[in-house]
Amino acid sequence: MLHHPDFDPVALRLGPIHIQWYAVMYLIGFAIGYLLLRRRLHHEPFASTQTPAPWRRSDIEDILVLCVLGVVVGGRLGYCLFYKPGFYLTHPLEIFAVWQGGMSFHGGAIGVALALVGFALRRRRPILQVTDLLVPAAPIGLACGRFGNFINGELWGRPADPSLPWSMIFGRVDNVPRHPSPLYEMLLEGLLLFVVLWLYARKNRPRGRTSGLFLIGYGVARSVAELFREPDDFLGLFGGVSMGQLLSAPMILGGLLLWFLGPRTDQTQTDQTRLDEPDAPTKGASE
Repeated sequence: MLHHPDFDPVALRLGPIHIQWYAVMYLIGFAIGYLLLRRRLHHEPFASTQTPAPWRRSDIEDILVLCVLGVVVGGRLGYCLFYKPGFYLTHPLEIFAVWQGGMSFHGGAIGVALALVGFALRRRRPILQVTDLLVPAAPIGLACGRFGNFINGELWGRPADPSLPWSMIFGRVDNVPRHPSPLYEMLLEGLLLFVVLWLYARKNRPRGRTSGLFLIGYGVARSVAELFREPDDFLGLFGGVSMGQLLSAPMILGGLLLWFLGPRTDQTQTDQTRLDEPDAPTKGASE
C-alpha cells in the first residue's frame, strides 16, 4: 500500500504570484507537443512538397497558439457547462476564476476542434488533414495534464483492495486505500494512446482515419479509467455511468464513423489528384 506524497501544488512563488504545478505541466505538454508536431512534418502527406499547399513550420506554430486558446477557453467553459451548470449560471463571474481549478477535457477538445476548423478554412486546407496532423501528439499533453492532477492529489480513485500493490491512500480524502486513477488515466489516455497513434500515423493513411482512431482510443481509454475513478460528489453516477463515460460515448461514435465511412485512398494520392486539377488551390477547403 502506498501513500500519496501530498505535494505542494505551488511550483514557484514570486511574491504574490503563485505558479501551480498543474500550469507547469500544461506548459511542458505544449512544448513537447510542438516538438512532436515538427517531427510530424517528416511524415506523409505533410512531408510532400507535391501538394497544393506544402506544410511549413510556421503552420505548426500557428496551430499551437490556437490549440492553447482552445484548450484553456474550451476546457473552462466545458467544465462550467458539463459539470456545474447550475452554479455557474447563478455565479457567472466565477467562470473567470480559473485559479480555483476546474477544466474539462471534453470541453477543451471541442475548443481545439473549433480552432482547427477555423485554421483549415482560413488556410484552405482539408479539415481532416489538419486534425490528422495534430492528434498523434495530443496524448502527450493529456499525460502531462493527468500527472498534474496526481501532483494536486485530485481525481482520486475508488476504494481498492488493500492487497493491491499500488493501492494508494490519499490523505486529503481519508485513510481508505484507493486506485491512483490519475496515473491510470496518464498511462491509458496519455502514453498508451500516444504510442498507438504515433506508430499508426507514421505511414500515410486515408484522410480522417488517424483522427478517428484518436476519438475511439481516447473514448475507450477514458471509459475504462472511469471505472476506477471516484465519481464527482456533486454529480455521482447516472444509472451506473459517470459523466466522463457519457461524454466519451459521442467521441467513440464519431471515431467509428470516420473510420468506416471516411475516404479509402491515402492523403498523398488525393492531394496529387488535386494538384493535377486546374483549380486545385481552391478545392477541398472544407472537407
